[in-house]
Amino acid sequence: MSRAVIRAIPFATQLRAAKGGAKELLQRDRARAQKFLAGKSHHGPSATIKEYRQRHSHHHKGTSIAPSITVPSGTGSSSASADTIDVTDSGVTYTMQVGVGNPATQYTLLIDTGSSNTWVGADTPYNPTSTSQDTGNMIEVSYGSGSMFGQEYTDTVTLGSNLVIQNQGIGAGFIYGRVPGRRCVGPADLTQGTVSNTSEVPTVTDNLYAQGTISSDLLGVFYAPSSAANAANGEITFGVTDSAKFTGAVNSVALTTTSPASKYWGIDQSVSYGTGNTILNTTAGIVDTGTTLLLLATEAFQAYQSATGATLDSTTGLLTITPQQYDNLQSLYFNIGGVAYEFTPNAQIWPRALNSILGGNEGQIYLIVSDLGSSFGQGLDFINGFGWLQRFYTVFDTGKKQLGVATTEYTNADTN
Repeated sequence: MSRAVIRAIPFATQLRAAKGGAKELLQRDRARAQKFLAGKSHHGPSATIKEYRQRHSHHHKGTSIAPSITVPSGTGSSSASADTIDVTDSGVTYTMQVGVGNPATQYTLLIDTGSSNTWVGADTPYNPTSTSQDTGNMIEVSYGSGSMFGQEYTDTVTLGSNLVIQNQGIGAGFIYGRVPGRRCVGPADLTQGTVSNTSEVPTVTDNLYAQGTISSDLLGVFYAPSSAANAANGEITFGVTDSAKFTGAVNSVALTTTSPASKYWGIDQSVSYGTGNTILNTTAGIVDTGTTLLLLATEAFQAYQSATGATLDSTTGLLTITPQQYDNLQSLYFNIGGVAYEFTPNAQIWPRALNSILGGNEGQIYLIVSDLGSSFGQGLDFINGFGWLQRFYTVFDTGKKQLGVATTEYTNADTN
């Protein structure tokens, strides 16, 4: 069984906020949320594939890969000698390097728990090698920020010297709508309907487990908050958890049965502002690496805005507070499986050193809590995104159908 630690080299990536700043970021997060709320797996009308290829065949840039992953938690713990990959904080989401083919072409891919197809080509064209097999099938995947169409291959995928997957399904396609390549870690069910003549595509973690490379179908995710746009400060561990990255115990809860949250990495939780002000009663939502902000159902968001005294900033579309209001800001408490996880005032604000990514003003205080854009009771009333994940260690456990959460040394950090 592989025990090597794989360290990724820091690299610059295209920031998801792009030229539109925070408003575009928020628009993409909400568009993604609407797909989740509709209970859609990430595919669109197949008729558009032919139309798109006819219109854009001369622009074929290659492909973009988004590997899927499945993960059981509580199945073992290790320190940094685990099957570990470091990931890079690009300022609004996390990316990592993945090799495809033999010899391998390196791709920079977004880490996404809300979708499940692996694909490449957003920036670097797919390069068929001796290990590439054209399945003859088409792949079509749609996201909140755009879509990709293309050809489905199987190929060798290299995550590190001891983490090599044979015959992994890889999409090689056209990309539009500024969709970055993805190495996805969502449930394998989300691949249904995305590849023609194929019922389901095994994810990266599924295949690592099936091929005996890892002992458990488990994914441990560690992110740390940072004040730099491209810092190698995240880690993904396959098959085991990394006990050096969390404090105390990993508390696991069953995935929610409430639809549509149940189609993703969905859990039940309540949220309180301070110790006695419940702004979101116990309800279903999801934990999602592909969403940047912390999104709450409209009623909960309005209650949060009222409690904090925050105002909506016209430039960024985010809530903003004064330094005096920040001094009085209370912690949010997320009750998950009977355990209250404190989300400190500092965790609730965007890193001030990265305000330029938002198109915001230097030194201004912006909150990462935003409006989901739908009312309470829709079956998906929150999304714990990027900002939330930076403060907790999470275990995506497919085998046991549960999600684990633990505190880290950064849970109470004042880095923002």
